[in-house]
This record gives sequence, structure tokens and C-alpha cells, in this order.
Amino acid sequence: MRRREPERRRRRERGRPRLPLRRSLLGRLLIVSVLVASCAVAATAWLAVQTTSGAIRQEQGQDLSSDAKIYNTLLGYAATHPRWEDVEDTARELARTSQRRIVLTTEDRRPLFDSADASSVVPLPAQASAVVDPLSVDTVLVPDAMTAGSDRIDPRAVGPFLLPANERTELRAITEKQVACLNSVGVAADVVDGPSGRPRIEFVRGDTDRDLEFKCVAQNSGATLTEKKALDELNTLADACLKRQGHKGATLNLDLSWDRGYGQITAAEKQSAEKYPSEKYPAEKKAAAVERGDDRAIASCVGSARREQLTDHVAAPALLFIDGTGAVSVPGFDLSPSNTARIVGVTALVLALTVGVSVIAGARLVRPLHALTGAAQRMRDGLDSAPVPVGPDNEIGRLAAAFNDMAVHRARLEEQRKVMVSDVAHELRTPLSNIRGWLEAAQDGLADPDPAFVSSLLEEAVQLQHIIDDLQDLGAADVGALRLHPEPVYADELLGQVAAAYQGPAETAGVTLSVATPKPGPPGPTLYADPVRLRQAVSNLVSNAVRHTPSGGRVTLRSYRTGPGHGDEVALEVSDTGAGIPADDIPHVFDRFWRAEKSRNRSTGGSGLGLAIVLKLAEAQGGTASVVSTEGKGSVFTLRLPPAPAEAPADATAAEAAAGPDGPDPINMTL
Repeated sequence: MRRREPERRRRRERGRPRLPLRRSLLGRLLIVSVLVASCAVAATAWLAVQTTSGAIRQEQGQDLSSDAKIYNTLLGYAATHPRWEDVEDTARELARTSQRRIVLTTEDRRPLFDSADASSVVPLPAQASAVVDPLSVDTVLVPDAMTAGSDRIDPRAVGPFLLPANERTELRAITEKQVACLNSVGVAADVVDGPSGRPRIEFVRGDTDRDLEFKCVAQNSGATLTEKKALDELNTLADACLKRQGHKGATLNLDLSWDRGYGQITAAEKQSAEKYPSEKYPAEKKAAAVERGDDRAIASCVGSARREQLTDHVAAPALLFIDGTGAVSVPGFDLSPSNTARIVGVTALVLALTVGVSVIAGARLVRPLHALTGAAQRMRDGLDSAPVPVGPDNEIGRLAAAFNDMAVHRARLEEQRKVMVSDVAHELRTPLSNIRGWLEAAQDGLADPDPAFVSSLLEEAVQLQHIIDDLQDLGAADVGALRLHPEPVYADELLGQVAAAYQGPAETAGVTLSVATPKPGPPGPTLYADPVRLRQAVSNLVSNAVRHTPSGGRVTLRSYRTGPGHGDEVALEVSDTGAGIPADDIPHVFDRFWRAEKSRNRSTGGSGLGLAIVLKLAEAQGGTASVVSTEGKGSVFTLRLPPAPAEAPADATAAEAAAGPDGPDPINMTL
């Protein structure tokens, strides 16, 4: 039969279904590892893309700055030249300094200039980098300082307003006198030439003295003959536009503001009136603000007139293509097939390494768990389980050690269970055998049912009932079903009750039973416990002490407070002068059915459950039970229980006052 057990065990283990991979520890470890690896790869890829994108954006920013410089330079050339024939020198210098390919074509894509060699020319893209048109400036590529306002006309496109040399000299002489006047009165100013050649005053500091400024520039130079001619031409074109739209004509000033007879409004005030209609203006310009519709029409016609006037003085619009490598394209992030394959390969390698390492680590992690599972299953089947190997000091190793401890404890409990069952059977067999024997003898007519016969049967029945009651109390205590009704209990009073109850058996055995209560003295301690269960525990100790104390010996009961340094508990002590307990037997004193008399001689009485019940009753009420014994000198059993609440001393004092000076009245004692 023993040879077949391993085979049966293997069959049972083969019959158990294996856990699916997704629910096993190894599967979950693999999933977590793959997720971690995927997140790591994704994070690395994201970081690489962000870094590359940042570098690309930086390069694009540099390219945009270079493109803006190229565009602005060519825009200035177009604003000051009526044709593109002589742009080659300017464009080639831009291509050399920027290391970019520059291509200029007409709007119908006829080539005007190409800085690339004829051998390396590639087709132009469908969309141009920009359109070079001084009459329609691209405000994205041109800095704000170079824009001409809402009409988007390059300020360098002056056309017929360009002053000849003699007029420039005359105007500059007047302006220099005004600047000298300002400098003499402490106003920092300088002469700056405008795009048309007209000099103007530029103040070095923003805040100036208006009175001094008016004094020095009072003699302002008016429009020159060239400017008057160009302004009259522009005014004629603008009036024609206004007339076509049904508006009154306007007189343009040199700064392109206009006068319609009810006040003058500048271009800046015109824009502010359009943007902020609720703005309040001075009274002399209120009429201009009221007729904002006419102002918009005038501004539109002035812009159209300027474009018509400048058309013959600026170059025609041209398409601009800019590139840095000889092939015109928009910079960006291009992931080639080779780079894609490289990234996929590295990702697959990382995942493979992660899975491989996870499999190795998971196998080493799962192996001891499988050993634990097999040992637990063998234990469930009632088979002997060898100790599980304990690995290094980690969680699995500690789990294996705890399992081995549990297996040893379980084996010990199982052995105790078997011993207890044997003891219970032995204890119950004796009284039942006696009862059955006497009853069979009476039935066969061998014994008469006299009082002695009935007394013997009653004694055996009482012994049987006592064992059953003790087992019932232990079972209730084991499952936590022991009913308790705690209340304040006076320790000396309870000890006196127990001593009085066992005074007769003690005298019969020739043992002196007393309660060590100092008189006179302070009242004894008060504890918080179930008085019935506590009296049962003390009674078991006293009964055990009287039974094991020889004639002429002494059993003493005492109560005292342990003090804050020792747990602040109430101790109930039962000491005797009996034979004592051997040191090797002391750890087993509170075990069930344990008795120092191995022969189970009933001359000493008892079933071996009394001290086990004492321990369970003490623990159920939050206390402990202990023993100190010296072989040949006697034993001391001590119960330690929690004290009564703070209000208990007042009740104790009242009870003692009601009892009188000679101690508690037996009639008033509470059980």
C-alpha cells in the first residue's frame, strides 16, 4: 500500500488543472515586464522625437530668420528699382552669405535669377517660399519696423516722392539748424534721412520740452516742388476713386493725412477711430470721428491711389524660392524606411531581452512557490510533507520558513488532538464502564439496588457530567462563544467565598485553607471580570491545591495590585506547600488532560482539564495565568486580570461601609 501512495499522489497532481498563463504569477510578471519595456521604449522614442523636433524647430527658426533677411533685401531692391534686370549681384551675394539656393521667377514662373549651377538645377516646388511685391508686403517675413501700416506698402517704395539732390540739400540745411537749436537748449536730437530723401528730426530721448521744441521747429519746411507734384498726382487719383464711390473729395497732406474742411484727422487717429469706436476725441475733431465711414473710404482710395502711382516705379511681383541643399523643400522630420527598420529592430531587441530576463527571474520566483503549493496539497491530502527548502532571506524565503513553522505547528496540534481524543475516550470510558457494570450486575441479580449501589452510580454519573461540562467550557472558549458578564468584583470578597466553599474538603484532607487579608488595612483591590467565571477559575486552583497538598500542609489565597510598572493589574494568588511540580513538567501544566500522575490513579481525583479551563477563563477576560513551582516546596498559581474602572473604588468603599467593621456579611456577598 505504501508503494502505491507516490503513484496516487502523482496521479492527483497530474489531474489538477494548470492555471492559465494570464492568471499565473509568471504570466503577470511577463505582462508587467512587457508593459514596463513598452513604456520605456515609448518614453525613449518620445524623448528622441521631442529632441529632434526641438532641433528641427531651432533650425527652422534660423532658416526663417535667414529667409526674412533675404526677403527684406530683395523687397527693398524691388521698392527702389522699376525692373529686376540688375538684381543678380544682390541675389548672388545673399546666396553666398546665407549658403542657400535663391531662385526668382515671374508670376508665370519665367526665371529671373537662380543661384544654383545649371548642372544641379532641380524642378521647383509647387508653392513658392514668398512673393516679393513691395506693394503687398508679407508681414510674417518682414519685421514690424519695416511694415508700412495697414496698406502693406513698403515704406521704401516712394516713387515720384523721391527728392532730387538740390532739394535734399536745402531741406537738410534747414533741419540741421533746427537740430542745432534743440541741442543748444538741452534737447538731444539728430537728423535722419527718410526713404524719399527728406530729412527729419529724431529725438534721442522720448520725453522733450514741448515749448522748446515748438520754438526751434516753428519755422517748418513745407513741401518741395517734387513733393507737391507727386502729392497733386496722388490727390487726383484718390479723388477719382472717391467720386466713383459717391464720396466727397479730400485734400491730402504730405504725411498722407487728409483735410475735409471740418478738421484734420491723421492716419493714426483714423485707425484708432476704426478700432475703438467709443473713444472720445477733442471737440475740434469730433466731426471727423462722426463720419468714420467717409474716412474708411478715403483711406481705401488713398491706398489704391498709392499703388497705382507706384506701379511704374517699383519692380513687378516675383516668386521667391529658397532652399539650403540645392533641392527646394520644406524642412521637417522625415523618418526613412531604414530608420524605421532600425527603430523597430531595437524595440524588438529590447522586448526580447526583457521577456528573457523576466522568464528567468519568473522561473526562479515561481519554483519555490510550486514547492510550497505541492507541500500544501500533500498536507491537505493527509500525507506527510517534507520541509520546503528555504532560500535566501527574502519574501519567498520567509514565506517558506513560515510554512515550515506552520507545518510543524500543525503536526504538533494534530498529535495533541490525537492525544486529547485518546484521553477523552479514556476519561469517559471509566465512569461509563462502571455504570454499565453495576447496571448489568443488578440486571443479572448479582447486586442489590441499595443506597450504596445508587450512591456509587450517582458518583460515576457526576464524574462523567463534570468531564462533559469541562469539555463544553473549553470548546466554547476555543471558538470565542464563552458568555461573559463583566462587572467590578472585590478580590478579597471573592477569595473569601471560595475559601468558605472549600473549607470542608480542606479540613477533611487535613489542610489549612486561609485568605491572607491584612487587618486593619486599606480595602483590597477591585477588578473587572465575570464573577461567576472568575470564581470557577479560582475554585479550580484551590481544588487542585488542596488535592495535591499533604495532610498538615497549608493553602493560602492572596490578592494584590501589581502596580503601574508591572502592567497595573490585579493579581489573585493561590499558593500551597505541596510536593511541587518538576521543572520539565511546568510548560505542560495548562495542557488539556495533562496530569503529573501518569498512571491516572483516581486517588488524586481530577480529569486533567481544570488548569486548562483556568487558562482559558483568564484569557477570555483579558488576563493571564502563570505558575511558579519548586519541587518539594510547593507551587504558586497566579491570575492577573485588568482592574475595575475609575468609579469602582467608590462602590468598594460603600460596600465595605455596609459590611461593617468585621468584614463582609456572608448574606450580602454577590456571586
